[in-house]
Amino acid sequence: MPDALSARRLSRRGLFAAGSAATLATLLAACGQDDAAKPVTRKESVPWSFTDDRNQKVDAAARPSRVVAFTGVAAALVDFGLDKQLVGVFGETRRADGTAEPQAGDLNVEAVQILGNTWGEFSLEKYAALRPDLLVTHMYDPGALWYVPDESKDKILPLAPSVAITTARVPMTKPIERYAALAESLGADLSAKKVTDARARFDAAAEAVRQAVKANPGIKVMACSGSPDLFYVSNPKVSTDLMYFAELGVDIVVPTKLEAGDYFEALSWENTGKFPADLLLLDNRGTALQPKDLTAKPTWQQLPAVKANQVTPWDAVPRFSYAGAAPLLENLATAIRNAKKVS
Repeated sequence: MPDALSARRLSRRGLFAAGSAATLATLLAACGQDDAAKPVTRKESVPWSFTDDRNQKVDAAARPSRVVAFTGVAAALVDFGLDKQLVGVFGETRRADGTAEPQAGDLNVEAVQILGNTWGEFSLEKYAALRPDLLVTHMYDPGALWYVPDESKDKILPLAPSVAITTARVPMTKPIERYAALAESLGADLSAKKVTDARARFDAAAEAVRQAVKANPGIKVMACSGSPDLFYVSNPKVSTDLMYFAELGVDIVVPTKLEAGDYFEALSWENTGKFPADLLLLDNRGTALQPKDLTAKPTWQQLPAVKANQVTPWDAVPRFSYAGAAPLLENLATAIRNAKKVS
């Protein structure tokens, strides 16, 4: 789920326009002959095509071998078996201490060029130097490429074809399936044990959530995120993971006064108790306030779920792969099984 600021920004994005060939020529000339720009020698020339969720078909004479992606996308593609094809990422990748962000998953962050590490950062020069074959990212709103800055998109997009996968208003299984299909088209083996084991774990975790709901009925769950000024309640009719949790039987709070894009309701901290809940899923991204930060908020401390210590971390922008999603479902099942009615 987009955070408050990024959701407002992406809700204003429109379809992307193509740039000029002159822009490409200028950028590539400026990059020189850096080693990172040398193309990978292809062992085969298999004609490649993929139709993304904008219904845009990308055709190439050979499979893309130099892929740049949003960090969470790259991590999902790694889960499905890609590796050397991933040469660059953008989005939160490294923490301040140098360790990898959780959304990086099993991606080797030392082996890729990081084009930007936060919202709005995307080095056009580094991107051009990579000589990318393909750019891949999420699409929360129609035509909007996640973490591709509006102010430079007209220079970024002409440098390589792009693929966007819908990650809102559909259940989480849909983007997982779409990223699996993309990975397979790029050469991943979806029958590999690593992938089939992850799928089996995901299926078992989904069933565990169903059984937890049956064993402990009536638990009301609220997905939320905190900022210094506002408390956000997320909408399970838009957020793809919450939509899937609801399909599994989880009773999730549905906010009633939605902001633009319908992703969440923004409440003042004085009104955090508007929606009764027994279990809180708390946004665990670095851009959101964490439990230690929230101790200074008296109304947070007064929430029944907080008093009962029924707060569990929530990956608001999940990794859309079976390996990435299975632990989220397992944690949710455990939290529901252990929760008590407090609202």
